[in-house]
Amino acid sequence: MEERFSMRKMYSLQLPDRSLELGQKTFVMGVLNVTPDSFSDGGKFLSVDRAVEHALKMVSEGADIIDIGGESTRPGAEPVSAKEESERIIPVIESIKRKVSITISVDTYKSEVAARAVKAGAEIINDISGFKFDPEMAQVAAKTEAAVCLMHTRARPKVMQQLPPSNDIWTDIETYLKDSLNTAKAAGVRNESILLDPGIGFGKTLEDNLKILAQLKRFNSFNLPILIGTSRKSFIGKIVESDNRLMGTAATVAVAAIFGAHIVRVHDVAEMVEVVKVVDSIAQFSY
Repeated sequence: MEERFSMRKMYSLQLPDRSLELGQKTFVMGVLNVTPDSFSDGGKFLSVDRAVEHALKMVSEGADIIDIGGESTRPGAEPVSAKEESERIIPVIESIKRKVSITISVDTYKSEVAARAVKAGAEIINDISGFKFDPEMAQVAAKTEAAVCLMHTRARPKVMQQLPPSNDIWTDIETYLKDSLNTAKAAGVRNESILLDPGIGFGKTLEDNLKILAQLKRFNSFNLPILIGTSRKSFIGKIVESDNRLMGTAATVAVAAIFGAHIVRVHDVAEMVEVVKVVDSIAQFSY
């Protein structure tokens, strides 16, 4: 009998005290922005109670991971201090961990915030800069043994959309992530604890974003699991010419899952859980 084709490679992502078995299904990472100015849900979950309530709602809807951020990384966003960022997210992480055993990711590029978050219960550090903005982040990741998501960005959020288009976005991404991986290796981060994210948006053009999704299998050369975050992003609005990006997001999530993403990062958990369940059910019969 012909061997079945898997749309994804299988990986065991090592967390500090356990592992996540990636590849058999598409994991859904729910977004929780504890910020006043995030592009889609800024200000909705600033209080601890409301943030925790939303996290528990996403868990009930089927989220596998909750990604908590205390600083907006939308285009043009102003940075906040590590102190303010920590004050926003640490009580939320602690409260969630007391209530459920869901895997928590901290969306930060600051080593001080990451260290506090992991101590509070986070198990994944989601660094949009791929260890580029804070030279201490790789050491924190190695010391805490947290898993890390290394993402590509063309610049800091405040200026990233002001850059001229890349001449070769694939070369830019691959070179950048190879450098991030070298930094991780030098610091002692376990290879089994690394995810990669090509950084949909983050200084890229509409065409760049579409190329990344269409050619996602190029990342197989890294031999690491892939996270994709397209949820509600502006490139979808440019295609559908609408502020309602739910169905456009669903399309990108389905494409990402089909082409090999292990984790999809989304705002609309219930809907995207349905999307990936259908994709995964069909994929089991592919050759």
